[in-house]
Amino acid sequence: MRVSERDRAPAAPDEPAVLPRLGLVGGLRWAWRQLTSMRVALFLLLLVAVAAVPGSIWPQRAVDPSRVSTYLQENPELGRWLDRLGMFNVYTSPWFSAIYLLLVISLIGCVIPRTRLHWHALTAPPPRAPARLERLPVHARREVPLPPQEAAQALVTALRRRRYRVRTADAGRGPTAPGEVVISAETGYARESGNLLFHLAILVVIAAIAWGHLVGWRGDRIVVAGQAFSNATAEYSPFEAGPWVDPASLQPFTVQLDSLSVRFEERADGPQYGAPRDFRAQTTVWDTPDAPPQQRPLSVNGPLGFGGTAVYLLANGYAPTITVRDGQGAVAYREPTPFLPQDNVYRSVGVVKVPAAKPSQLGFTGLFLPTAYIDAGGPNSAFPDLRNPELILTAYEGEVYPGALPQSVFALDTSKMTQLKDAKGSPLRLRLRPGDTVALPGGRGSVTFERVDRWAGLSVRYDPAKPLALAGSVAALLGLAASLLVRRRRVFVRIRPAERGAGDGEGGVAGESGVAGSEVVVGALAKGEDPMLADAVDRLLGRLRVDRSG
Repeated sequence: MRVSERDRAPAAPDEPAVLPRLGLVGGLRWAWRQLTSMRVALFLLLLVAVAAVPGSIWPQRAVDPSRVSTYLQENPELGRWLDRLGMFNVYTSPWFSAIYLLLVISLIGCVIPRTRLHWHALTAPPPRAPARLERLPVHARREVPLPPQEAAQALVTALRRRRYRVRTADAGRGPTAPGEVVISAETGYARESGNLLFHLAILVVIAAIAWGHLVGWRGDRIVVAGQAFSNATAEYSPFEAGPWVDPASLQPFTVQLDSLSVRFEERADGPQYGAPRDFRAQTTVWDTPDAPPQQRPLSVNGPLGFGGTAVYLLANGYAPTITVRDGQGAVAYREPTPFLPQDNVYRSVGVVKVPAAKPSQLGFTGLFLPTAYIDAGGPNSAFPDLRNPELILTAYEGEVYPGALPQSVFALDTSKMTQLKDAKGSPLRLRLRPGDTVALPGGRGSVTFERVDRWAGLSVRYDPAKPLALAGSVAALLGLAASLLVRRRRVFVRIRPAERGAGDGEGGVAGESGVAGSEVVVGALAKGEDPMLADAVDRLLGRLRVDRSG
């Protein structure tokens, strides 16, 4: 018996809707679609940026292991948990690598289907024209004194000059009236091409960064004029290397810093007084231990190149040569000591550590002033160049390296040291000019300020992925510009014979053969906002007037 709709029992209003079960395959398909959506890709890109923030908050073992050790000693409880979470190895931690990998998979899964669809759009002809062009957002109608075929040829030529792909249909092909010519045209494929190029370029940049992290390395070194260094891991502080880098395979070149010339603005009446103008170094290099020496200049924008390795000049400063004699008269310390500039007038700080001094170890914290003067705020420098150099030292005695723990060469741990005092019981301050020698109280020795040299801060980098990252960045900019500036447009034209007698208006004037003109209907639409679409249609119809006048 057939049951009618009225005889069926209505569903209970409180009965919950039952959704079909996705199953394993359906669940995986749903997860894949979510992962490869543009929304998730943008979220992962933002998440990578957020996940990189801890690397700038806490010290990283790959950059400065001594600071990590100091942090763990000062914060034992918090430091232990941070270490478990990988906060001291952020960029090699499993959670950061997982986010990075998910971003790559998301972009690949997003780009491949869109590339396939775009390829089909490029190879397919423009779509057929709709029957009623007046329904399109932009449309116009005009009568011209040209036969349909001539008007169509003029419009096709104009469209192709504007890089439109054109498709025409005569009477008898498609839904056209007798004698009617239909034109379909489309342009702006470069918009989607640029969009895909942008996403592909982002993938290239991500891959280049990952490759550079795996096989690249970087080392920093301060070199005093007259000294040299070799390309070895022990020569750098710090030295950062990727997991695939073999420290024994570094290119064995040597660089000697012969001289460093620095030029500052000397016009006292200008706002740029004391500003740096030029930093240049003269070097002697050996590409291999057996290679002959070569003289090469080094500047801020002119690094030294050794195959894929580059040596950059990043900083400079002063290195006073200090000699410390202990209480027995022996030379316990004599070398140029780099001081780090603290401001634009090169007011510099540094330390001197003398663990070999006898009868007790000595340490000094110092302030170097290139052009010294004393004001109400204390000692200061009036100009960054050497015009009145002065060295001010504060002396300590005791254990220089407490607990034999590593420490920075630019910091002195005074936790187990005692500050020396003068005869009046005040903290001892030593003020020295080049050539001065000052005796330490209690027969602890003496300090001599011999001369001032310059030092250069060099950064040695090997990053074979840098050209690939640069190419990807340029391609991303080009793709982004195309996706923002190119307009995606479709133009449809229907041209019908316009049977009018002579004198029925300007558009209906018959030619010499007695054949009436044509009625041209143009409709256009754009993907997204396009305020210039109506002007494009007017310019297209204007081609018919130009052809008529010609």
